[in-house]
Amino acid sequence: MVNIREKKIGNKTYYYLEHTIRENNNVKKKELYLGKTLPKNIDKLKQEFLFNINKDKWYKSLEKIKHNFSKEKSKTPKVAIEKQIETFVIKFTYDTQKIEGSTLTLKETANLLEYGITPRNRPIDDVKETEAHKKVFYEILRYKKDLSLQIILYWHKKLFEETKKEIAGKIRTHQVAIARSKFIPPFQAEIYPLIREFFKWYEDYKNKLNPVELAALVHLKFVTIHPFSDGNGRISRLMMNFILNKNKYPMLNISYKNRDSYYTALERSQVNKNDNIFLNWFIKRYLKDNKNYLKS
Repeated sequence: MVNIREKKIGNKTYYYLEHTIRENNNVKKKELYLGKTLPKNIDKLKQEFLFNINKDKWYKSLEKIKHNFSKEKSKTPKVAIEKQIETFVIKFTYDTQKIEGSTLTLKETANLLEYGITPRNRPIDDVKETEAHKKVFYEILRYKKDLSLQIILYWHKKLFEETKKEIAGKIRTHQVAIARSKFIPPFQAEIYPLIREFFKWYEDYKNKLNPVELAALVHLKFVTIHPFSDGNGRISRLMMNFILNKNKYPMLNISYKNRDSYYTALERSQVNKNDNIFLNWFIKRYLKDNKNYLKS
């Protein structure tokens, strides 16, 4: 918990942010001087202060996850790795589709993707988009080049060419709204300038940030631009896993059951224009999901 502390010297008051942490069974206090008056952006400063405190500890853990994941993978037979990926893609496809309103259950998704068994009494578009998502996921794993607008448009086209041909692989030309969200996506005239800005940022930072941090920010920044009429979340989560896989980190599944905290972190970051809110959520989620790689 980050607290605001007042320190009085004579008739003057000075303000600090203060946070207590435990290191090697010792309790330590970290503080940040704010000034003689409280800044208006105090909530943003709290998030940045907390993120910077956790950064070193988190990055060491993330590097350990990568090391132990790679070590385990080197000892695992190829056929077993393929099975692990197949299991992941079924769960990831189920959850990412479910988040966007798919009616298929996990069992129906598994039967469809593993055995080609089409579920009864389900919308055909849900079935087709589930199948398309699996195909795009495997294309992403095989893709050796880097992110570009061209490849993202291609992935989007493949996702929706059988269900929503009029929007598949096309940047939207109209305004959209997000149900149950306070965030208002950019107007259509802003999209291309924002995309150019996104790729400039990506080129500047892709080799400077930890890949897990990069994956989180790629997801956040692209879904905030919201360039498509539909499928922005699905494409952003695919881009996220493209970054993780490309950098030899375990991929991440954002589960349907955790959607509320996921939505809240995204919305708070977008509304407050503060990337660290989503970063904090994302890295904590990533560390929790990969805690087995932190044991040794």
